Amino acid sequence: MSWNPALDPSCPTGDAVDAIETLIIPRARDIGGFEVRRALPAPKRQMVGPFIFFDQMGPAEFLTEQGIDVRPHPHIGLGTVTYLFDGGIMHRDSLGTQLEIAPGAVNWMVAGRGITHSERTPAAHRASGGRLFGIQTWVALPDAHEDADPAFHHRGADALPLFEDAGKQVRLIMGRAWGETAPVPVFNDMFYADARLPAGGALPLPDDHEDRGAYVVAGSAIVAGEEHPPGQMMVFRPGDRITVRAGAQGARLILLGGETLGGPRHIWWNFVASSKERIEAAKEAWRAGDWQHGRFQLPPDDAAEFIPLPQR
Repeated sequence: MSWNPALDPSCPTGDAVDAIETLIIPRARDIGGFEVRRALPAPKRQMVGPFIFFDQMGPAEFLTEQGIDVRPHPHIGLGTVTYLFDGGIMHRDSLGTQLEIAPGAVNWMVAGRGITHSERTPAAHRASGGRLFGIQTWVALPDAHEDADPAFHHRGADALPLFEDAGKQVRLIMGRAWGETAPVPVFNDMFYADARLPAGGALPLPDDHEDRGAYVVAGSAIVAGEEHPPGQMMVFRPGDRITVRAGAQGARLILLGGETLGGPRHIWWNFVASSKERIEAAKEAWRAGDWQHGRFQLPPDDAAEFIPLPQR
């Protein structure tokens, strides 16, 4: 697909506006030789549009027979988006889904009223060692869909809109932007994209979404005359016309945003909800551990263990 990123020649470059509302420096933590950088939620910003959680996973390299083993755990009130740049994750959930997540594909798990899943390094990757690098986000569901039926949707990289022009490459992962809509069912008006820009390359952000942000994965991004290195998230003011420009090494960016929710969300462990009562009900259901008849079930192909409810 051919695409001209200069959608409006009068659109100012980042140098022409002072548009960054919030600059987020993610918190880094090591979880056993595997680094995670969390940009959302942040002290000054709980969400960007409906995105309430944003983690950069890796990059990490594993020795033979090593990898990640995130045991079965529950979610409510959100959808998880797993998008990889490198490596693989074996996803199993309580719906019976068993799928290896591959780079460039979108994997959208809707928790709704409740789902359980595990994330582990696939056997083939574990046998030979390998890398893991990607982004996992949570999208808070609108009030009317907090109790939606749980679901899992997968679309391969070749099914997603891809815009290419003058060395620029933008893959629309979810939502709508630049006149295209990704083939993934969503509950919010939103956009989520993976952009690669050559040195000096410029990309206008969609200007018809209420909230917009950009996260620098690699290289650097120049906005409002300031150059931002990897691991920074910029959140822009609503309504401003924004163009992001790559630095001398080019840039890889995750772009995200959309409509804001009607109010803030409560977050506890893996639960997101519009009320504390919903959180408490989910806690009690997981603590009860009635996998046969209760609110939560374990993945049928990964039911030998689970993460207990935290004592806090």
